[in-house]
Amino acid sequence: MDNQNINIEILYLTINDYQELKQAMIESYLNMPGSFWKEHHIEKLLNIFPEGQVVVKANGQIAGCALSIITTQNRIENPHTYREITGNYTFDTHTREGDLLFGVDIFIKPEFRGMRLGRRLYDFRKELCENLNLKGIVFGGRIPNYHKYSTTLSPKKYIEKVKSKEIEDPVFNFQLSNDFYPVRILKNYLEGDVLSKEFAVLLKWDNIYYEKRSLKTQANKRIVRLGLVQWQMRPYRNIEDLMEQAEFFIDALSGYKSDFALFPEFFNAPLMAKYNNLSEPDAIRKLADYTLTIAQEFSKLSVSYNINIITGSMPEMIDGNLYNTGYLCRRDGSVERYEKIHVTPDEDRVWGLKGGNKVKTFDTDCGKIGILICYDVEFPELGRLLADDGMDILFVPYLTDTQNAYSRVRYCAHARAIENECFVAITGSVGNLPKVQNMDIQYSQSMVFTPCDFPFPVNGIKSEATPNTEMMLISDVDLDLLAELHSFGSVRNLKDRRVDLYSVRGANN
Repeated sequence: MDNQNINIEILYLTINDYQELKQAMIESYLNMPGSFWKEHHIEKLLNIFPEGQVVVKANGQIAGCALSIITTQNRIENPHTYREITGNYTFDTHTREGDLLFGVDIFIKPEFRGMRLGRRLYDFRKELCENLNLKGIVFGGRIPNYHKYSTTLSPKKYIEKVKSKEIEDPVFNFQLSNDFYPVRILKNYLEGDVLSKEFAVLLKWDNIYYEKRSLKTQANKRIVRLGLVQWQMRPYRNIEDLMEQAEFFIDALSGYKSDFALFPEFFNAPLMAKYNNLSEPDAIRKLADYTLTIAQEFSKLSVSYNINIITGSMPEMIDGNLYNTGYLCRRDGSVERYEKIHVTPDEDRVWGLKGGNKVKTFDTDCGKIGILICYDVEFPELGRLLADDGMDILFVPYLTDTQNAYSRVRYCAHARAIENECFVAITGSVGNLPKVQNMDIQYSQSMVFTPCDFPFPVNGIKSEATPNTEMMLISDVDLDLLAELHSFGSVRNLKDRRVDLYSVRGANN
């Protein structure tokens, strides 16, 4: 299914969802006719453990479901069948005094597969497991490709070959990729599972926080993982090659559970090489033809990889004028646009770029963010306007050719972190583009800056990349430290402003 403009939600299951849920189960288990839960089964689960039953919806339509109960370590240690572990499908085996979350069922409708929605359901279960302070998650995993090899391989050998990538089993591989590990083979596990020859693998995920009960009494911390792409400028034959490289970084950052992926300003400039015979203004306007397509592809990737993507910036033609713009592609499928407010003298003289006029913050599932493109961060008024609107993290995609140009962006960005009591993440491109006019060389050292006070690094640098090297920079920031700083910092730049003497206001105000 095309996941362009899709709104993704994880919601608690209700009994009113049953008829749609039933149809989704039927479509998901076509190779196991009649395999769907009856209404009384769902009603029982909702009565005994409502917080363990969730659906993932796409544009309001059920795309998948995860059902769970709580069981005990003793119950799963011995060989058992699916019928036994669920109490003959009555779920009387559920106990609030248990220490393991048992996965009763999880499925994604065929039309929604490939969007990594199953990963979201697994992530929900992991978070639930941590919140309930359970030891881990267990379930019997099907091996639906085993029937192809059952005459020559034992289940154990089959599992070994799947793990070594000699055999493809999409279900088992998916479970392994979500940090589950095999405990033992279960024989005669699920009645009627002819594809698995009724074998299953007992899979487990360990909650590493289980014994740290003291942490549960502390206030919840909003830890956000930032992923910065320090992009290498290199020739690309076409837009497909460019997006293949972009997806590589997004895939890697998603694998490290990053909440954001930040790309640099004009990262797509290599596509101008085929227009090098044109004048510089005409070449960049040709580049602008790719912008909406790239933004749409990024939106698809943000949903598929469950990561918020800040697309850096790209040229875009609007009503006959050329702007420097970018897109925030949220992982729930929503998209918003931002603009570069201040164009540099070179951008004006060579390309005829126009400055935008939209200054705003963006709400995300990881706090409120601001985005300023390169030169914009050198104007402190913009950062202050965003801070007054509640910004927690400022993202700055940039493109600088020389080290002194980079230093202007770097030190101004650091100042914005201190004066506005926020985190600031900056990233740019490295390398050279000999076949693209006005884009000859690039210099970059990606960084994450913090305020300078006791909870933060003494130099205000949370992390920094190797200069002029293609790489990713991954950094965790704690938003609750900002809240503490606002009220209890050694100095309080936001609170101590003399608004009786001065103020910064946007034109719209």
